[in-house]
Amino acid sequence: MKEYEEVRRRLIAMLEELNLRLDRITNNVRHSEQPLEKDFAEQAIQNQNDEVMDYLGNSARTEIEQIKQAIARIDRGKYGLCQICDEPISKERLEALPYSSMCIKCASKAEQKSSVQLTIV
Repeated sequence: MKEYEEVRRRLIAMLEELNLRLDRITNNVRHSEQPLEKDFAEQAIQNQNDEVMDYLGNSARTEIEQIKQAIARIDRGKYGLCQICDEPISKERLEALPYSSMCIKCASKAEQKSSVQLTIV
């Protein structure tokens, strides 16, 4: 675990930043600082903006969960190992995406499988 202390600190900093961003997004969507406009056309624009903000919020929640899981893997001594094939994840991949849970090979396979399922649906 000692070898990943810096990574853990980096992940915690990312987590804190994402939580702040998610709070801002949530407040924006709830219109806690600025109520909905009375004009129907302006409300329609605000609703479109809310949809975009909601998407960003969902993306942040997903990333937060991935970061929490990466921190848990560090704590369990499983960080840096692919959760699919149990092979080491390359250092370059972990530097680029420190919460990665799969090696590039398994991640590519999962993405291909996901895109095939989307095409079928």
